[in-house]
Amino acid sequence: MLFGLDGVEIGLIIVFLCLFGGIMTGFPVAFAIGGSAVISFGIIAALDSAGILTHHAIDQGSPEYAALVAEGVVRESISLFRYPDLPRIEEHLFPGGWETALDRNLGFIVNRMNERVIAGQSIETLLAVLMFVMMGITLERSKIANDLLTTMARVFGPLPGGLAVSIVLVGAFLAASTGIVGATVVTMGLLALPTMLRNNYSPELATGVIAASGTLGQIIPPSIVIVLLGTLAGDLYATGQETRAQLAGCRDALSYLGEPAVLSVGTLFQAALLPGVFLAFLYGAYAFGFALLNPSKAPAVQMGTTAGEVVTRNEALTWFLAAPVLMIGAVILGAGSGLVGSQSIHISSYSDSGETASLRTNVPEQCQIAMIELHGQEAWDAALAEQAAIDAAGGVEQAHERSAEELLAAREAALEATAPIGSGVATIFVILALVLSTARGISPSSAPAPLLIGGLGVVLAFLFDILFIGPLTGAGASFMILAVPFALTLYGCAAGMKRLARNDLLRVVFPPLVLIVAVLGSILGGITNPTPAAALGAAGAIMLAAYRKLREENTSPRIILMASFALVIMILIGVNFDLRVTRSDVAAEDWLAYLAAQGCYHFAFFGLLYACWILFRKGVLTPVVRETAKVTSMVFTILIGSQLLNLVVISFGGEHYIQDFLRSFDNELAVFLIVMLVLFILGFVLDFLEIIYIVIPIVGPVIYGGTMDPKWVTIMIAVNLQTSFLTPPFGFALFYLRGVAPRSVTTGHIYRGVIPFVLIQVLGLAILWFFPGIVTIVPELLPSN
Repeated sequence: MLFGLDGVEIGLIIVFLCLFGGIMTGFPVAFAIGGSAVISFGIIAALDSAGILTHHAIDQGSPEYAALVAEGVVRESISLFRYPDLPRIEEHLFPGGWETALDRNLGFIVNRMNERVIAGQSIETLLAVLMFVMMGITLERSKIANDLLTTMARVFGPLPGGLAVSIVLVGAFLAASTGIVGATVVTMGLLALPTMLRNNYSPELATGVIAASGTLGQIIPPSIVIVLLGTLAGDLYATGQETRAQLAGCRDALSYLGEPAVLSVGTLFQAALLPGVFLAFLYGAYAFGFALLNPSKAPAVQMGTTAGEVVTRNEALTWFLAAPVLMIGAVILGAGSGLVGSQSIHISSYSDSGETASLRTNVPEQCQIAMIELHGQEAWDAALAEQAAIDAAGGVEQAHERSAEELLAAREAALEATAPIGSGVATIFVILALVLSTARGISPSSAPAPLLIGGLGVVLAFLFDILFIGPLTGAGASFMILAVPFALTLYGCAAGMKRLARNDLLRVVFPPLVLIVAVLGSILGGITNPTPAAALGAAGAIMLAAYRKLREENTSPRIILMASFALVIMILIGVNFDLRVTRSDVAAEDWLAYLAAQGCYHFAFFGLLYACWILFRKGVLTPVVRETAKVTSMVFTILIGSQLLNLVVISFGGEHYIQDFLRSFDNELAVFLIVMLVLFILGFVLDFLEIIYIVIPIVGPVIYGGTMDPKWVTIMIAVNLQTSFLTPPFGFALFYLRGVAPRSVTTGHIYRGVIPFVLIQVLGLAILWFFPGIVTIVPELLPSN
């Protein structure tokens, strides 16, 4: 042994030193990773060929090893860390020589590149990175941050620490809009830091709140970190649970767990929402508390008056709180009682397959013992009873073509199960009612008649749905029945929107807020996966930026507005009509809907092209495309280089060596703590991309192969990476801020200012550790996609 270390340990040290040295040279990281892989492999191969590096492996032919296997110990669980007294044999690091390892690695490289970069299952998800990046950069170029900061400062500035609180709110808003940390920190550093310093804010508080709020893009969806982590976490969770099932003596994870080992990016977005908002709340609470204790370092600032009518507290509570809560609560209660729900009665000509037992019971004895330990004796006994009943009835009922009597019975059952009010009608008209109530609260002194007419339309819509629309009512007839209530509601909303436009905050926040709701709502609601939602976000950001440019030059943005309206109409038509015109029997109303949808689609596409032309003419589109290409190329180049480095670690057994070491601990929480500590330390010197693609694939099969919830594990990792982004002296957010801060702000100011927020991050991690429900509650309440 060289220096008393095993050859695998020395190989890991060589890989790390080459990687660290390559990054420290200042060479582009994306290429330094790939270069360090080649150099480290060459060094290890040379030392191995010279006989300097040797590995002491377990002698699998020894009687002691055979005795362990005979006792029922699974071979995969036998390692030097668990059984250090087993006989060992000395072998080369590359048993077949470095030539064989290189040949095998080249084959792996081709397969990995094809699987993860060119044509694998995760490529569609990775495309979301490109479009989320374009969405963020486009919104940044449209000066949304400038308007948000100015407006938020006017609203919250008169409060103690109001400017700092407004920075947190804008940071959370930009995180949900862009998901790009560097862009958010730099933008707020340029716009907000001079304003805060001019108003006698403490440099420590100002820099700390900007750096911390800028990193919210790491966790608040649509976070690029979550997208990239999710593409790996799903595979690692499936692999880890398969290994766990095999170690338990079961054939596969489905038999052992009783459910598929699946984890999607959409589910992770749902899981990340509440922790991200919670961290933003902690930031804002600290800023407000700091201002109360140190009023001279965070004074109230009057940033100018906001346009809009003065609203009393009772009026605000009535129209901004009580009315929305009552409306949303009524719909939730209606859904729970069966008053609101689906009105679909699609009956399949084939019956459903019969239910199977909750757990598979035809498993080996060792697997049975493990399943009882996992699920409990009561669950196992219930599964046995279920299986016995199924066997007594002749086995699981297979799907079959229904007879006329069965179809009639299924149809009657579906008719009885339909709700009086359709969920689509309830959703649309409640949203419109919220617009009306908000407009009333914004301008209580204005004539209430138009809003009352709109409210009458909402009431009529629900009443007409109950009285005249049933499961058998056609889409065209339903549209005609609701036409008058919808027209009345739109009349009221049109008047309401004019009143909302008088308020600075709503005028600035509303357009990007609609885009965020459309993107995140489609993902969190389980309507679609992140890639189509990202495409919608990128297109919406382009149209929003074009709209702002046209308004700046006093040109009518009518085409952009009409294109957006056409997109909404197209979605509504798609929801309410069957547009499959290749069917054998297509109703006339479906043909008309299809033609209308086609027209809306082509006009919306024309509006997008027109928006691109506006941005190109204004010199915005070219830098957006260039920056998007640069960021995306960096991500994929790092992905390729990290695969090379991972394959080098795998080639000499480093990956299995690390995994065996982690599995040797009996407490999986202790293992996870070790991994979190290592990730936190690595976050000082490595970007999140390198950590995700280099470290996570190595430790992932272990931390995702236990009993911990994979959603909670992933979000904890993301928050940990966010913490390392802030921690002095190497936090990347600190370097971003240092690059744009004025000379009067020293590096010491930045370091001292960010320490309280690092402690808040640690507190947040501790709270998520002890209360994992904060992560899991939203995915449990929302549908998964």
